[in-house]
Amino acid sequence: MITDKFLRRRRGAKLTPQERETLEAAVSNIREIPSRQIVVEAGRTLGRSTLLIEGLMCRYRDDRNGLRQLVAVHVPGDFVDLHGYPLKTLDHDVATLTAARIAEIPHRSLDEICARQPDLAKKLWYATLLDAAIHREWLFRLGRLDAAGRIAHFLCETNARLEAVGLSDGRSFDLTITQNDLAEICGLTSVHINRVMRSLREENIMSFRSSRVQIQDLEGLRRRGQFDPDYLYLDALGTTATDAAR
Repeated sequence: MITDKFLRRRRGAKLTPQERETLEAAVSNIREIPSRQIVVEAGRTLGRSTLLIEGLMCRYRDDRNGLRQLVAVHVPGDFVDLHGYPLKTLDHDVATLTAARIAEIPHRSLDEICARQPDLAKKLWYATLLDAAIHREWLFRLGRLDAAGRIAHFLCETNARLEAVGLSDGRSFDLTITQNDLAEICGLTSVHINRVMRSLREENIMSFRSSRVQIQDLEGLRRRGQFDPDYLYLDALGTTATDAAR
């Protein structure tokens, strides 16, 4: 069922069984996409929105030299380009970080949902507001935190988001991205990333080996990243990142 993870995702946006059926019926296509593939190109007119079922995706901008800055990372359960529904085009590219499975929902189906099911339309709008909240936190991270803080904050955020969809146990999770990806997320060089990751490992705070993140000291990682998960509006799903740190 494609919306299981969306159902589990957020406080205030849980779907009723009827709303879940409506979304599933609205899907026109399910696609398997290899890693490192552009899914939505900046400036292209959009006629559908994308729900990520499996894998990781990102939004990014290139500078004049072709160097990439990631501005968002999406996990299963996310609509990666729902804001493209009213905007019709995006000012950035959307691509897969890993192999991904996506569901496509035509905008004409979203038109019908908005006209006939205002409560469901409000929940979809809620999803775009959450994207904005995460974006504000990313601005804070890049603008106010040092290198170790940026990495710690991103790992805490990813841990919490993956736990919300059942892909982290609160202390360990798979993260199939490269050191260069992490540099583009945190606005650092790969050399700097390597130095900081080694320091966090030697301090027995966390380790990142073979695409597996293992957090030994969650409270220490949260302190280092000044991480407060309130902006994620997460449900209390068992032992959440917040609970485990208390």
